[in-house]
This record gives sequence, C-alpha cells and structure tokens, in this order.
Amino acid sequence: MATLLGSESPCTGGKRRNCSSNIVTKFTASKITGQGFSRGTQLPGGLLQERDKRAKWHGIPTLLQKLYESSHPNSDLSHAHSFLKVLSSQLSMEAMSFVTEDRKTAQESTFPNTYTFDLFGGVDLLVEILMRPTLTMQKKKPKMNDDLVKDCLSVLYNCCICTEGVTKSLAARDDFVLFLFTLMTNKKTFLQTATLIEDILGVKKEMIQLEGIPNLSGLVQSFDQQQLANFCRILSVTISEPDVGNDDKHTLLAKNAQQKRNASPSRAEVNQVTLLNIPGFIERLCKLATRKVSEATGANFLQELEDWYTWLDNALVLDALMQMATEEAEQSSTESSDESSLATSPLRHRLPQSMKIVHEIMYKVEVLYVLCVLLMGRQRNQVHKMLAEFRLIPGLNNLFDKLIWRKYTASNHVVHGQNENCDCSPEISFKIQFLRLLQSFSDHHENKYLLLNSQELNELSAISMKANIPEVEALVNTDRSLVCDGKKGLLTRLLTVMKREPPDSSFRFWQARAVESFLRGATSYADQMFLLKRGLLEHILFCIIDSGCTSRDVLQSYFDLLGELMKFNIDAFKRFNKYVNTPEKFQTFLTQINSSLVDSNMLVRCIVLSLDRFESQTEDVKVVEVLSECCLLSYMARVENRLSFLFRLINIINVQTLTQENVSCLNTSLVILMLARRKAKLPFYLNALREKEYAEKYPGCLLNNFHNLLRFWQRHYLNKDKDSTCLENSSCIPFSYWKETVSVLLGSDRTSLCAIASYIDEPFMDLDRDLLED
Repeated sequence: MATLLGSESPCTGGKRRNCSSNIVTKFTASKITGQGFSRGTQLPGGLLQERDKRAKWHGIPTLLQKLYESSHPNSDLSHAHSFLKVLSSQLSMEAMSFVTEDRKTAQESTFPNTYTFDLFGGVDLLVEILMRPTLTMQKKKPKMNDDLVKDCLSVLYNCCICTEGVTKSLAARDDFVLFLFTLMTNKKTFLQTATLIEDILGVKKEMIQLEGIPNLSGLVQSFDQQQLANFCRILSVTISEPDVGNDDKHTLLAKNAQQKRNASPSRAEVNQVTLLNIPGFIERLCKLATRKVSEATGANFLQELEDWYTWLDNALVLDALMQMATEEAEQSSTESSDESSLATSPLRHRLPQSMKIVHEIMYKVEVLYVLCVLLMGRQRNQVHKMLAEFRLIPGLNNLFDKLIWRKYTASNHVVHGQNENCDCSPEISFKIQFLRLLQSFSDHHENKYLLLNSQELNELSAISMKANIPEVEALVNTDRSLVCDGKKGLLTRLLTVMKREPPDSSFRFWQARAVESFLRGATSYADQMFLLKRGLLEHILFCIIDSGCTSRDVLQSYFDLLGELMKFNIDAFKRFNKYVNTPEKFQTFLTQINSSLVDSNMLVRCIVLSLDRFESQTEDVKVVEVLSECCLLSYMARVENRLSFLFRLINIINVQTLTQENVSCLNTSLVILMLARRKAKLPFYLNALREKEYAEKYPGCLLNNFHNLLRFWQRHYLNKDKDSTCLENSSCIPFSYWKETVSVLLGSDRTSLCAIASYIDEPFMDLDRDLLED
C-alpha cells in the first residue's frame, strides 16, 4: 500500500502518521469484517482533503463524498452525474492502459485511482445509484438518464478489469446480476451492460439460472440481430459445463462418481432448455450465422485485420468503435464519392470496411459456439430438427468460399493449437468453430447427408446400386429441399481446403474430425467410396508417411479418419497397398502407428475387424486377391503382431488413468479377444499374456490390471445412461457379445480356460481389491 499510504512522504509526527495510515487500514478491515467504516462519506471532508495530497488520492475520496451527497433518493442527479464524469475520466485512463499494455496484473500500485475508488466505497455507491429505481414503491418507476447509467456501468467495468476482487464481489450479488439484464432492454446502454455482465459471469462461482432473469423471452425477442449476437457471448458462459481445470477430474472414474452424486440435470443443461423454449431463438441464430457480408477489397485487408486485433479482442468493444467508424465513413463520403480512391486513401478511411468484416466474423464465432453447445446437449435431436428446418447447412455452404475459407494464403497457413478456448485471431476462431459445428452436426446423426447437394446424393445412390447393396435408410429419408445448393456440397468443399493445408496446420485436426464424424456410426460402403473417389485416402497416407507431419494431434485425427474410411472396405485396402508400395513406406507407416497406440488404436481396431471379415469372404476372388497382396492385412494376420498390440494396449492404461481419450485402448483390446473367442482361441491369447508377464518378470501385473479394467468396463458401459450403440455400430459386433465376453473373462471359476483368474498364480492374485471407487 505504499502508494496510498504515502510512506515515502515526510511526516511531521508519529501520532499523526499512525492516525492517517489507519484510514486505509480501517477501510480494508471493514470490508473483511463488515464492521466500522463502510465508505469515505463517513469521514470528515477536512480530514480527507488534508490527507489527500500526501496519499496521492487525487481527490477521489472527496469526489465520492460529493457524489454521495448529490445522489440521495428523489434528488436531481444532474449534479451527481457531473461528479461521476470527473471520476470517470480519471479511471478510464487506467483502464485504457490495462487494455493496451498486455493485461497487467491488477494491483493497487499499477492502478492507484481505481483502487482508491473501490477502497472508499465507490463501487458500492454506483451499484446503489443504478438499482435505486427498483427500490421505489411507486407503480411508475423513475427513469434514470441514459448517459448517467452508461457512465456508471463504464466505471464499474473499469474497476473490474483494474482492481482485483471487484468482479467477484459484484458476482456475489445475485440481485445486481439479475438487475443488469433488465438494463439490456435499452439499446443506448446495451453495450456497456453486456460488457459488464460478461465480465461478472466469467468469475461467478455458481452458474446463473437463465429462467431467473425477469421476462427473458421478451428480452431476447426485443434484441436486434447485433444485440442478439453480442448476447451470445453471455449465453456461452451459461450453457457450457464449467471446466474443472484438473486432469484427475477428467478421468472416467471421477466422471462416473460425479454423475452418481449429481443425478439431476446441471444448471447448464437447464439453461439450454430455457433457451430452446424461447420462440424464434434458434431461427434467428441460424439467420445470424448464415447472413452474407460484403467481401473485403484491397490487398491490405489481412494486415489491417491483424493490426486491429492486437487490441480488439472483444466484439463489444468493436461495436463501440463501429459506431465511430460509421460516422467517420459518412463524413469522408461527403468529401469523395470515388470508390477507387479507397485503395490509396489513408488507413483510417479503409478501416470501416475491414472492421465490418471482422465485426461479422466475431459475431458468427459467438453464434456458432452457442449452436455447437446446444447440438451436443441432451436436446440434440430437437436442435437438429430446427437447424435443418432453418437451413443452417446450406447457408454456411453459400458462405464457405467468400467468408469462411477465403483464398488468402496468409490466413490459411497459421499453425495453431486446437484448444478451443485459446486466445487466437477472429478468423482462426471462426474456422475452428465452424469445423466443430460440422463435427457435432454430422456425428452419429442421419442429418449428416444435408452436407451434400442433390447431385452428390444421387452419386451415393448410384454407388449403392452398382455394389448391389441397399441404400442407407437415412439417405433415402433425407429431405432434398434442405440439402446444400450449388455445384459442391459443404463436405466436398471441406475436402478441397483440407488438401491444401500445410502438414502441421492445426486446421487439419478439426477438418479431419469433421470428415470423420460424417463416417462414424454404422459403416456405409457408399459413404466411404464417395470420399475414396475424391482422393481422401491418398491424402491421409501422404500426411502420415510423406509430409513430415509431427503433430500428435493431427496424426491422431488422421489415424481415426483412416480407420473409418477403410473399415470393412476391400477397395480401400487395395488403394492402401497401391500407395504404400515399398517396404520403406510401410515401415514408416508402422513406426507412426507404434509411436503412440493411444493415438492410433482406432486404426488398429479397424484393421483387425476388417481382416476378420475378409477371412470369412474367401469365395470372393477380389477379397482373396487383396488378402494375399496387401502388406497391411498380411502384417495383422500374423498372430505375434496381434499379440504385440494386445500386450501394449493393456499395459498403457489402468483404471485410475482411464479417460475419454484412452478408453478406446481398452475397447480395442476387447475386440481382439472377442474375435479370438469366436475362433475358440481365447485360451491361447490369455496364456500368451501370462507368458509375457513371466518373461518380463512381473507375474500377475498385466492380468490383474486387465481384470480391474474389465470390472470398470462393466460398471461404465452397463450403466443405464450409457449409449452402447456406438460400440455395436463401430464394430458390427452385437453389444450382447461384448457383455458376454467380459463376463466370461471375469469368471471366478479357476478351472475355466476362458477366465483371467485361471492364468494368475495364487501368490500373485490381486482380484479382490476394489480399485473402482473414487
């Protein structure tokens, strides 16, 4: 507190120094205990003035005293407003320095004016002034001056960003938080209100319940499209499950325990339902997401965008600047109406066009995020139906080339981490949110065929007819009036830009995830051939083998996509063998797979499953030919290689470390053993595991671990809330066989050759310990 206490100033006497220092000490103590002084107005004005210069308070306590005295109920607030303006000018300079100087850590020595304002009760006083109309008993509520409200909100926001603890103290006042939403009905104060609410909700301990906002439906319906887009920034905090921020909490063990404790829907889920019940809400979001904007002109657009983004990371701040830019543009248009002069005019005359595009992009980021969260929620089918009805996908398809993936080399070559909450440019955020939306839209849902146009749907039908297989029911049921327009559907456009991305571009991660989601679910030969015809398999293999890609995340996404593309498809394996045509290439491919089985195990599962099916189709000449020639199938056909994968899959996981990310390793190991059981070879595999343990001099270690993993599997997948159809669809093995195989492996009869317990010697038996509880 050196700045406020004036410890460097000469003091005339010990007693006076102690008395003066105690002003700050007592205020600080009162904030903690709730006793004693609560604000500067309780102190004599003379004392404050006498102390002000040495403490470097810059007259803030005295101004607060005048603000308090001029803001009593029923008083003329014009005088209060004049005092607030003076205070606002002092605090706004500190806020601007915070915004433009890399977000300094909020502390009193850096922002002394804001700290002093809060210390002497300024924040509480402004909250009182704002909420005063709600306290009157009159039927007709008194209306406050809009400019006064805006200044109060701006000062509060400045305090939030410059003084630690202010945001949390405001967030703790539920009455004030809900009151702020009522201020959003006034367009003149909307931006300031929305900015403050967003900041407060970001630190609020308990998620706000949207149904508690007075007349929420009427409020949302009163918003224009610009306000609704900004409101999505606030909504994103209220409908997303909070990030627990601890890796241990992400384990399936912890998640299952959490679900048992919290059986009822979370606040985020309740808020999602509340939003879906607002008439016209989803339709308006779809219109916002798909509305067109003018294309940028001039080669300097991207540089302008980056220049602005260095300090404009908030769409709300950009809104305020847009107002100024519009006025500036109107003034400049009176000076010159020649559009060609824009290319050579000063930067300030070209910015409005660039700002409008950044503006629209930032809006769409927020809207797509909200739609994506709703698509992943419990009301997924309801949301899907509405997004299809309001033609979200055709609308995005029409924007793809002109806005979503414009042909600017610089923006297409940004290497970027795939953390969805990262601090990245608007264009990068926009592309990632778009790809995440496509992934959520296609994943295990029949509406995925809306990503194609009519000609492409006809192509799928023709592929099925040529292969003499029935069309997929979802394809037959697709409403042709809701599919994409134009020469290419959205999926085809995505494949085109995917091939152009640099090897390590993290857009590849999201692109591969989006395409993979189209293939997930029950395997469709026609879907696979549609993508194979467009060179997808060769592109993936180039990325894995020849491109020099080192990103584990990108490689994992490509392994998963390759697995879905090749599963049960003999043509895909034939194409694979044609591309991987040298021992060196094949060895590189195996090295990539073996470098991280957590990343590649879904592909391993695909190869094992496909091999098993092909071996039962030996009457087909084409299948026999590929089986004999394909290096990949030949490699997996050797039992020692399958056992090697099985050993490592079991060894790299245990119950305590199982997550959504690596539980697939457990399921892949089960697939290998289920297929062995079908051929009556399960005892051979279990005995091989036992021999491996003894060879490694760790008897019982592998099998005890596997036994515990299978016990967890039972609790996890046999839970009534778990959807087991994903396991069944992805493997084409009935879930009943999964359950039966796990039960056989966990059998307690030590005479059974198919029970794990039979292969663990008594001294090393460790099956009774319950490691499954949190």
